[in-house]
Amino acid sequence: MPVPPVFLAALDSLRGHSFREEFHLAEIPAPKKIAPWAAALAAEINLTGAELDPDGYRGAARFVLLYDPEGQPAWNSTFRIVAHVSAPVESELAADPLLGEVAWSWLTDALARHNAQYHSLNGTVTRQIDETFGGLTLAGTHVSVEIRASWSPESEDVSDHLDAWARFACQAGGLDPDLPTITPSLEST
Repeated sequence: MPVPPVFLAALDSLRGHSFREEFHLAEIPAPKKIAPWAAALAAEINLTGAELDPDGYRGAARFVLLYDPEGQPAWNSTFRIVAHVSAPVESELAADPLLGEVAWSWLTDALARHNAQYHSLNGTVTRQIDETFGGLTLAGTHVSVEIRASWSPESEDVSDHLDAWARFACQAGGLDPDLPTITPSLEST
């Protein structure tokens, strides 16, 4: 079956973006059972720049674009974006009753800031506390926040959604949201 032109247009809108050096992006295999057409990206937020170093790790994120020409009732659309961000947080934040609301606002603020038009947004925020015992005591306690969300974009041009997701992931990873997440491409003269 040939790739639908509307999905090709959506894929084209994901190309040509430049991001800040701490945001390491790669294409990954897309899920096969959720929709007939899909594309997926993964990112690691790492403070060390070009060389990924475990000491610089600040988070991981996934962006999945789904397309079903028949649409799906839960989507109210033929397109759906699924996003996931996981990032370590300070242990004091794990007990903060507002952590979920604050983490969710990182996403909604990023979508608004990039004028990403959408509907049917839903998701979850999970705080996770891992404690190690026995021979792994050097690892200590690890606290992280996971944000899972999905929404339906208003058009097949999802470039603003990709940029918003990158900003959201960087902010969850503890990077200053007022510094540009997307770096402008330099045009040759």
